[in-house]
Amino acid sequence: MSSVTLTGVARSYKGARALDAISLTAPEGKVLALLGPSGSGKSTILRLIAGLEAVDAGEILIGDELVSTHARTLPAEQRRIGMVFQDYSLFPHLTAAANVGFGLDKLDRAEREEKALYWLDRVGLKHRAHAFPHELSGGEQQRVALARALAPAPRAVLLDEPFSGLDPVQRAELRDATIATLAEAKTTTLFVTHDAEDALQVADRLAILKTGRVLQEGTPREAYEHPASIDAAAALGPVNVFDGHAENGAVTTPFGAVRAPALPAGPARAGVRAEALRLNPGTSARVLDVRPHGAHDLVRIEAKGVVWRALVPARAQLGDQVDVEIQPAGAFAFSD
Repeated sequence: MSSVTLTGVARSYKGARALDAISLTAPEGKVLALLGPSGSGKSTILRLIAGLEAVDAGEILIGDELVSTHARTLPAEQRRIGMVFQDYSLFPHLTAAANVGFGLDKLDRAEREEKALYWLDRVGLKHRAHAFPHELSGGEQQRVALARALAPAPRAVLLDEPFSGLDPVQRAELRDATIATLAEAKTTTLFVTHDAEDALQVADRLAILKTGRVLQEGTPREAYEHPASIDAAAALGPVNVFDGHAENGAVTTPFGAVRAPALPAGPARAGVRAEALRLNPGTSARVLDVRPHGAHDLVRIEAKGVVWRALVPARAQLGDQVDVEIQPAGAFAFSD
């Protein structure tokens, strides 16, 4: 196991900047999730760490070893990095056990088979050792790919959207199984996803990216409760945004005041998470729409021509008149 550190890393394609001075660290034995939409630079970071591409500027260290600079790129095969791709990339002509054993070529046949079965057992698939990829479900293929990545005892593992394409039940089960396996193996992991729930569930640390820049890096709890910007807040769930003015330590919105004691007077943007709104009987706002959202409802409310979304217990009715209470824990304000 080794930490992975990027310092001032930049990468461009045909003159277009994909990464702009990226600095972040995946701590040894922990999971760092890279969260962001398509085009934010997440997969590019993995390719640079793996040694599949060279950096244009900056440096990458795996542990204390400098593996990438503008002048030098350590070949991928010398980095001891495991990878799990979005499509799993299993060899179709090999069994699950043979796929896991593929990277163990320095061991003799008996040791290789024993270790492959050990790792299949760790991911709960020892009984499928002789199955070919086409005989496995998507979730089973992902677990074989994870076992294959972990079997050679890599210094770090890179997971690129590993749960995409799975149904919600499979996704949750596989996510839990992956977390357990990584925690037990104490493996340094970089996990790429565009799904906020996956990031919050899996990560020990979280880096939120947008257009090739890191908006925020910290623990999932820090990022959720203390976002560095409106964009960072919105990356972790629905946020209502209001452009107003900070005055006397608050930004006044049609639905109430958002506290902002540190902001100077002047233009400001307030953001309030949908789950930070409480609806009470009253007259200040009107319910425009109600949609089931599990045990809660996703409700659109209107006040003074402004429409927000609220995630509330399933009791609101279309056309209700309500007062709105803003919970401070899910409300933020930033200078515009």
